[in-house]
Amino acid sequence: MEIEYRKEENYKMETLTPTEIVKVLDKYIIGQDQAKRSVAIALRNRWRRQNVSPEMRDEIIPNNIIMIGPTGVGKTEIARRLSNLAGAPFIKVEASKFTEVGYVGRDVESMVRELMDLAFNEVKAEMIRRVQESAQDIAFDRITEILLQNRKRNFSSDLSEYKEDEEKIHQKKQQIKKDIILGNLSEQEIQITEEDNNMPQFEVFSNIGLENLDQNISEMVANIIPFGKKEQNRRMTVEEAIKYFTNKEANKLVSKEKIVEEAKYRVENHGIIFIDEIDKIASTDKKSTADVSRSGVQRDLLPIVEGSSVPTKYGIINTAHVLFIAAGAFHIAKPSDLIPELQGRFPIRVELNSLTKDDFEKILQIPQNALLKQYQELFQTENVKLSFEQKAVSKIAEFAAMANEKMEDIGARRLQTILNAILDEYLFAMPKKGLKKVLITSELVEARVKPLLEDEDLSKYIL
Repeated sequence: MEIEYRKEENYKMETLTPTEIVKVLDKYIIGQDQAKRSVAIALRNRWRRQNVSPEMRDEIIPNNIIMIGPTGVGKTEIARRLSNLAGAPFIKVEASKFTEVGYVGRDVESMVRELMDLAFNEVKAEMIRRVQESAQDIAFDRITEILLQNRKRNFSSDLSEYKEDEEKIHQKKQQIKKDIILGNLSEQEIQITEEDNNMPQFEVFSNIGLENLDQNISEMVANIIPFGKKEQNRRMTVEEAIKYFTNKEANKLVSKEKIVEEAKYRVENHGIIFIDEIDKIASTDKKSTADVSRSGVQRDLLPIVEGSSVPTKYGIINTAHVLFIAAGAFHIAKPSDLIPELQGRFPIRVELNSLTKDDFEKILQIPQNALLKQYQELFQTENVKLSFEQKAVSKIAEFAAMANEKMEDIGARRLQTILNAILDEYLFAMPKKGLKKVLITSELVEARVKPLLEDEDLSKYIL
């Protein structure tokens, strides 16, 4: 099963050429062509690496990328869509949350553990989906047996009187199973007996690097101290029992060892870690005491990005072929303020442009998840048709560009604040009797937004 999956995955990636990858990204992200090209090449190179000779495969390292640009221009979205496209394990971490070993904060190795946890859960869910049909069939058989026993008890208090040949019992079973599948018995209540594992649960909550104790403490304690298992009776409908037994049987059918093996393969060969706010750990003033910790985080981060073995509860994970994408606004610091060794591990640098009025207009309308489409769907839940004049869309884009120039440049996130200011009254009033259509005109946009832009105090807190 595992080998077949990897063949399917390879075939999928074979069709994803850099040109095709950019086309898909264009559906969600406006502009930023150079950044899209760079990530498309990086993703395709991962497929190319899988198809070179085994001797050369381990020598080819990923081309890690630094994206430079203000907030809200698409840095995170590009990385997230890229991982969805490849079906790769992906996590986003904030560089500012990590501190040097010895300081209070998170250990940089925890990002690899998080990625492995995510991959394990994804693979487990996939494997459970594959055995769902078999598990459901077993569930039907389990419920059939329970219902048959109930009917025997109801037939006679003296079970010795209830005698039938195997053929009749088989026919009854088949009829009961058929009724279960057709949903004829969905509301009927049954009693099931389950084992209640009396093992206590232990968890460690800490921010001082105890991620190194990343073991299942409950399992460790269970191996030392024997805990009894109690039988517990539960009543539920047949419909609930189908879900209960299907889930239980599906978990029995999947092998934890195979899940770990596949998850480890995906993390080591296809994993993507997106490190946001990397500029916050760049050292701008070498004499500052705060920079000691920043430089320390960079030094701790270096072996992970270079390729090292990180212990996790699923075994050792090698990060040599994990793709790292870093991003930062770099308003104060510059990429050259990072330690030289870390700079060298991010050979590709891409600058993302600030968004213009034209970009905002496209962002509002073109992407599959465009903001205007989102609000139209929200209004539709209240049976109200929301529409925008083209002039109104242009006005919203114009005000967003003006607000970003006048205040902090927060990119496309400014559109959300402006749309909320325009639609706030309707969102609060709905559902409202007689309100079936809402048309947003350029005059309405100007009336709602212009006063906020002109009043510096209002714009500071609202926009």
